[in-house]
Amino acid sequence: MTKRPDWLSFRRFAAFTTALTLSLVSLGVYTAATGSGLACQAQWPLCSDQLIPALTINPDFIEWFHRVVAMITGFFILGTAGWAWRREDRRPKLTATLAVVLLPLQITVGAVTVTIGGLVPGGYSMPTHAAHLVVALSIFTLLSLTTLLAARDHHRRPPRTRSRLAFVVALVALLAGGLFSRGVPLLNYSPGAQAWFYAVSLLAVGALLAALVWLPAADRLSRRLAGSALAVLLVTMLLGRDLVAYTAAVQRINFALYLLALGLVAAAGWRLREGQQAVPAGRSSTSD
Repeated sequence: MTKRPDWLSFRRFAAFTTALTLSLVSLGVYTAATGSGLACQAQWPLCSDQLIPALTINPDFIEWFHRVVAMITGFFILGTAGWAWRREDRRPKLTATLAVVLLPLQITVGAVTVTIGGLVPGGYSMPTHAAHLVVALSIFTLLSLTTLLAARDHHRRPPRTRSRLAFVVALVALLAGGLFSRGVPLLNYSPGAQAWFYAVSLLAVGALLAALVWLPAADRLSRRLAGSALAVLLVTMLLGRDLVAYTAAVQRINFALYLLALGLVAAAGWRLREGQQAVPAGRSSTSD
């Protein structure tokens, strides 16, 4: 039996699977935004009557490549769950298993999105795109939690310090996402911009989940701020995929929600910073 290398730990495998899922979601958004999901003559799993289309940058190839990455990611998700069941910790086992449970649903919705050879009328439509994204976000969230729970015993920094760092990462990711956001009219909301928006937004989602996992249970206000920011961010991500008709009024709402998410994350990070500065002062006064 081949011995597993020392560097290949469960938490690193789970982290790689989570990163691969983030890349897949971004690639899926790019595929949909370019209209490539309508390629391959609306066939699935074949593509224009072929198993492998011409390997040039064209709609058929983009759609086919997305399917290949999705297949590879699916195997990694299965591997993460299988490895989790070999460990004693129950919580990563639960989250990884739930991700696997959602996997067939995601595959089915993806197949319906490209209409399974044209057999499903309206398969390539707003509702199926929204459902595809919601399930993808759910899987990414579960995998992120799997990684965070698996790594909770491998940190040297105190929980509050880690939480504050997570809020900093979330804030930076949100600011970067603002460059590509549909709610912030700075750049053209091109397929490439959409892919980048979801990539950095998912990074912010992961950072906020980390803050929620690491924050002390007693710090209810910071946890509420983080949870609220996460909920608002997810709404902005759904609005970016035409969950509703994107009018000028919806654009203003999207912009307001983006600012709200920024404010919530900044407030949570500032609260932890102030609290961390107050602790040494309190200790010193007690020691005196």
